[in-house]
Amino acid sequence: MTRTQLTLIQIDNYGPWTVTPEPRREMDLQTLQSRLFADIAQFIGSRDGYVFFTRFDNMIAVTNGMDERDHRTLQESVRNRYPVTISLGIGVAETPAKALSAATERLQAAGSAQDANRTEVLGGSYLSAVAPNDVSIAHFDVNNATDKYTDKLNEFDSFIHIERSYASLMEHMRREHGALSFFVGGDNIIAICPSLDVGAYRAAIDAVREDVGVELKVGVGRGESAHDAGIAAKHALEDCRYDGTTVEFAGQRAHATSD
Repeated sequence: MTRTQLTLIQIDNYGPWTVTPEPRREMDLQTLQSRLFADIAQFIGSRDGYVFFTRFDNMIAVTNGMDERDHRTLQESVRNRYPVTISLGIGVAETPAKALSAATERLQAAGSAQDANRTEVLGGSYLSAVAPNDVSIAHFDVNNATDKYTDKLNEFDSFIHIERSYASLMEHMRREHGALSFFVGGDNIIAICPSLDVGAYRAAIDAVREDVGVELKVGVGRGESAHDAGIAAKHALEDCRYDGTTVEFAGQRAHATSD
């Protein structure tokens, strides 16, 4: 069983701020968003968590091991360095989707994301203690992406193929398992998952191949933090590359062979 602690990070009143007193330059907004994400990623990463951008004004973090004090310190750091503030909702559940729903409800109950009076909300539940297998992370990538796409197609067409595979996988994992999947660059997708077996991952890979014609492989890791689980998943993915398999769990080899 997994126990995932997720934090929803939401910029306060961001939409109105971007057009007040008049619309701001788009590249200035993109720069602010990217720098804010980088700083939040560094803060949470230093505490063995993972953070993913969704729409940039909203971000989702795996924060097992982080307590209320850590979250308040993050809010203070952003307030002191940026012209915007952030609200944080925290949820804990066996599936990431349920944890995110709980975190989201905390912020929505406090007011609209575009309510100027809703500032630096912090609410939710925290894990009282961490356990060795609380977090499950699956690291997917596209088989032979360089040969099939990068070295043969123009960059935008390559991007379309990768994005299609991401959208297909994201929807399948959310619908079937309550997992949350995030594109992290190149041809890599990281999914925060509940406890799943080999068959579930193989079914996800088959579903993406049948839907968009893209072949994936995946390494799966467990740990008490996102960092621990993620590193284990990376090593399992290397086992896939070495053995020519499509699904590997950290510490176990040759779970599923390629077709």
